[in-house]
Amino acid sequence: MDAFDYIIIGAGSAGCVLANRLSEDSDVSVLLLEAGPADNTPMISTPGAFAYFMFSKKYNWAYESKPDPSIRKGSPLFTPRGKTLGGSSAINAMVYVRGHKSDYNRWVEQGNTGWGWENVLPYFRKSESNSLGACHYHGDSGPLSVTSIKTQYPLNDVFLQAAGEVGLPLSADFNATQFEGAGTYQFTIKDGQRCGVARGYLHPAMEREGLTVEVNAHVSRILFDGKCAEGVEYLQNGKLKSVRTRREVLLCSGAINSPQILMCSGVGDQQELERHGIAVVHNLPGVGKNLQEHVDSCVLQLSKKRDGLTLSAGGLLKMLPDVFSYIGSKTGKLANSITEVGGFFRTRDDLDVPDVQMHFIPVLFDDSGRDLKLMRRHGYSLHVCVLRPKSRGCITLNSADPFAPPVIDYNFLDDPEDAKTLVNGVRLARKIMAAPVFEDWRGEELSPGIDAQTDEEILQSCKDTLGLVYHPVGTCKMGHDEMAVVDEEMRVHGLAKLRVIDGAVMPTLVSGNTNAPIVMMAERAADLIRFGCGRLDAEPASEKELAQAIS
Repeated sequence: MDAFDYIIIGAGSAGCVLANRLSEDSDVSVLLLEAGPADNTPMISTPGAFAYFMFSKKYNWAYESKPDPSIRKGSPLFTPRGKTLGGSSAINAMVYVRGHKSDYNRWVEQGNTGWGWENVLPYFRKSESNSLGACHYHGDSGPLSVTSIKTQYPLNDVFLQAAGEVGLPLSADFNATQFEGAGTYQFTIKDGQRCGVARGYLHPAMEREGLTVEVNAHVSRILFDGKCAEGVEYLQNGKLKSVRTRREVLLCSGAINSPQILMCSGVGDQQELERHGIAVVHNLPGVGKNLQEHVDSCVLQLSKKRDGLTLSAGGLLKMLPDVFSYIGSKTGKLANSITEVGGFFRTRDDLDVPDVQMHFIPVLFDDSGRDLKLMRRHGYSLHVCVLRPKSRGCITLNSADPFAPPVIDYNFLDDPEDAKTLVNGVRLARKIMAAPVFEDWRGEELSPGIDAQTDEEILQSCKDTLGLVYHPVGTCKMGHDEMAVVDEEMRVHGLAKLRVIDGAVMPTLVSGNTNAPIVMMAERAADLIRFGCGRLDAEPASEKELAQAIS
């Protein structure tokens, strides 16, 4: 059996960061296992082509949630997750947002020392090379290129003017001092091409002798000797293989796949494991629980003008110059994400921080862009998501088969506060859409529709078109209560030589897009691992040691 110092399961936003940072030590051997194929399609590198992945099963796990009769009329919620080098950072909309500083201070309040805003900010700076330049909030020499863009569609500028007309603040940089307000997002784009974690972190490290990367390697289970992780079993090209670790197994497969792998390996709620005939290695009830996601609904508006994006024959013909511009010089609409503008807003004056996020899109966008008939019409969308949901779902197993999709139960709107916040957010979105500057564009409101005026009517419309923002977290949460799965150094409680490092360990969801925070967490985890040298009895790295490592 081959042996490596570190085995990383999953080449996503955390796994690629760890592969880079741990392999910086020339005397360390690292194996990175990815279930999907290599990221060698031009569709990944082209920012404007990200909608393609909503229809791809080669690069997308393309999960579907457990149906809820009250949501989307009983249809399951489509749940895309990246399945290639770079993980979801290879198929996402590339928006770079860190969340509000109170999100991280809340983690500390829950017993996770070392994860406050002042602790994590240096790792955000370390990870990025920001086009705004170096300052207290930004770095300019990290692997991840973060870029400000010029808006490509007139409607995006109209949205920003509309927000100002209705009295909402504007923000020049969501990741600095002014989190609240409307503004232009920054993106993980470099020279007109996607700069996900594969391009930023993994590819530059793949020439190192100590790093081995295996694709199409689907992990079936973690191997244990008693309570100690000893290796990993995976299926590759029809062959079942095993590898051994000298130091640690690092599980980085995301909030859906990480708990599934743990449970298939015998780690999780004893009753759940026994129900599927899985031998219990360690009873850990919190595995798969505490699932959180940004529940999303939208206002869909027809446009009297034809300057947005449509999939009609005429609309596609208008895109031809941009296709040639991108092929020739990596410029134009295809060099950008279409989710150029949005914002963070408070739906009530008594709130200290925003409770909803909005994404404005100059196209009629529903069901993750899979409603192609809708997209053939001229219009625009304003999506609203609940930033800090109180509802909690779970990940469970369909069977003991590690290659079968798990059961995803979001349990959306279980807490009445989430429904109230969503309705208030839609009312605010309508207010923005009704601003005078939209007059020359504004056509019929398709959703919620003019007949939906009461809270109950708006909520029902939201449920009928409900979606998500692809930010699942929390299913292996960090903490020390009875439902915690890992400690503040992401070591699995009660087990040796095993950590979970990805969005699954977030105890609560951050106020915004999750890719940047997961990269930050992996950067910090790499230092925690390196200072501990992979030893089980190592003392936690001090904040002074971590600060020295960053500098």
